[in-house]
Amino acid sequence: MATNIQELKSTLHERGMRMTPQRQLVLDALLDLEHATPEQVCQHVQRSTPSVNITTIYRTLELLEDLGIVRHTHLGHGAPNYSVHEHQHVHLVCHRCDTVIEAPCELMDELRGTLRSRFGFALDASHLALSGLCEKCRERSDGAGAVWTDEHGGPARNEPWASARRREDGVVSGGARATVDTEGDSR
Repeated sequence: MATNIQELKSTLHERGMRMTPQRQLVLDALLDLEHATPEQVCQHVQRSTPSVNITTIYRTLELLEDLGIVRHTHLGHGAPNYSVHEHQHVHLVCHRCDTVIEAPCELMDELRGTLRSRFGFALDASHLALSGLCEKCRERSDGAGAVWTDEHGGPARNEPWASARRREDGVVSGGARATVDTEGDSR
């Protein structure tokens, strides 16, 4: 994957394309922002060129991804995040505060081996985002490491988190059923 503007221009030229002003603006935005959604790229581009619209951003990102110049990653719900940099990390996304931690892909080596041996599946860990709680949010949780969960064991989505209330019957405000997992002690 190209890592600087000259390499990016060369890659486009080798494939019979040219660096248009819009492509240059999108690439500049991605280099400045590192990871960005199409909407964030559009806002960045529109600071200098208000006439560029979101459709142009999406088309340009799609083309650049097809050419292998940019790559996208899903960091949770919503639009993907794009980057011109090679992803050599797994994204750990806090589903409470939206903090993104970049962890080394080597952490996934055991899982990668298991998936290959059991299913013949080759995992691309650099395109992976794992959801959970960051250290700060876990410490602020209910008790020592307790986590609000829904009836399926996933994170309860009754934001804002600070206003969630648990009653004796386990119902959190907003009607979602909740349990608190305190490392083996369910309530």
